[in-house]
Amino acid sequence: MLNLLGLSPAKISDFLQGHGARPFHSQQILQWMHQRQVRDFDAMTDLSKALRTKLKEIACIQLPKIARMQFSDDGTRKWLLELEDGNQIETVLIPDGGRNTLCVSSQVGCVLDCQFCATGKQGFNRDLTTAEIIGQLWLVQHALQQERSCRENKDVVRVQPVAKIITNVVFMGMGEPLLNFEQVMSAIDLMFHDHAYGLSKRRVTVSTAGVAPAMEQMIGRTQASLALSLHAPDDALRSRIVPINKKYPIQVILEKVRSYLASLPDKRAVTIEYTMIKDVNDQEHQARNLIKLLRSLPCKINLIPFNPFPQSTYQCSDTARIRQFAHLLKQAGYVVTVRSTRGDDIAAACGQLVGVVEDRTRRQVTWRKAALQSSGS
Repeated sequence: MLNLLGLSPAKISDFLQGHGARPFHSQQILQWMHQRQVRDFDAMTDLSKALRTKLKEIACIQLPKIARMQFSDDGTRKWLLELEDGNQIETVLIPDGGRNTLCVSSQVGCVLDCQFCATGKQGFNRDLTTAEIIGQLWLVQHALQQERSCRENKDVVRVQPVAKIITNVVFMGMGEPLLNFEQVMSAIDLMFHDHAYGLSKRRVTVSTAGVAPAMEQMIGRTQASLALSLHAPDDALRSRIVPINKKYPIQVILEKVRSYLASLPDKRAVTIEYTMIKDVNDQEHQARNLIKLLRSLPCKINLIPFNPFPQSTYQCSDTARIRQFAHLLKQAGYVVTVRSTRGDDIAAACGQLVGVVEDRTRRQVTWRKAALQSSGS
């Protein structure tokens, strides 16, 4: 059976050709799945009985399974989701006033091996399907809607559209989104679609470590916002802590960023993500180098205190050092934020997501051996 969850209206229409469906049925099915969050074809009452019967025979609406939920003291929530093949991924909800940001995963593990990220140390198994990506949004939206209905002491009316509880989506979970390009772009299309989630193009953000060819492919393919995981002001350091920089150096990816921003119909800035690692990338001269590097680039800079994970040899920069780093950037005219560490008590903070990965790279084994040797010396 074909899982309809990750399909666009055009693909649903193509699939249903010859089964008594008309073009408008694909939009109706899309609304039932994503806006009304109905998975039972029998409940899709504006479809003909014959079509509903056929759908039960040839299609399904399949979601990842919730293996575990964790709640942080600061309101952050983390879901461990099990996929059909037994791999498990994590997705995180970060509430902040009237905004609910969902951090979604795009791969099982990560091909990249950024030295300050726990996900990369888990190795890599495979890319997620569009249905597995959009399923994270579906499940969290559904959970929040159920809670809202309970608070209001009302039964859940499943035929009514679900309110936009998730306001923002960021591809900052497990994996490098641009190495799973087509599936991620298809999921973003559904997030934008008026008959699915209807999210603003400014409120869906793709975070990349700098996959230059895929950044070029984004031009004309999407209008999502862009974040660049930079973490260093020069190629020598960045190549050490973000190994993909050896293939796509800083100036190459910054040029791709400029081209992408220029292609958008509205004025947009890229978010520069910079993890603050003690005595690695947090010195005053590095702040000044960053100022020079980003000159003329429409950007805002997000300083991220490093979040430790087991066996990591790095430490977070001191608070005073982070403040001084931010002060220098602000003096130079940049918009700078220091990300609040959210969900670290449940390992849901930036760089801490690990899931359960059937590693095909053997990176887990190599890393653990190195960690044991280091601790024994």
